[in-house]
Amino acid sequence: MKYDPRYVQFLHLFNNKRDYFECHEVLEDLWMDDARDPFWQGLLQVAVAHFHGRNGNVGGAVKLMEAGLEKLSRQPDRDAGIDLDRLRKDGGRWLARLKREAGNDPPFEPMVIAVTDPELSEAVFRVRKQETP
Repeated sequence: MKYDPRYVQFLHLFNNKRDYFECHEVLEDLWMDDARDPFWQGLLQVAVAHFHGRNGNVGGAVKLMEAGLEKLSRQPDRDAGIDLDRLRKDGGRWLARLKREAGNDPPFEPMVIAVTDPELSEAVFRVRKQETP
């Protein structure tokens, strides 16, 4: 497998379980092991933005999504098995909605990170299947 198992787990937690706290825990370990690559940090910040957004901390969600998108916008398209351009666009829309509705206690709306590589998709599916009784 060409993908780190922690990355696979992150995608499963983000897309399927929507456990953004655990997303952070899993990916922070990879980020630290990979010379603090800004790509991993950008993904981490998108997940933490979701954690804050779901918990009603709009200010924290905005701050973290802005930081995450800024890091991801500086990333060249890389072979990460995800649609990075779509993630940046979806994140921008998510952020704009939060800013627009900030005073109205906007309901939480999760994003999905589109997996484009069939090998990565299969790996995420296997993790999901292992957790299903």
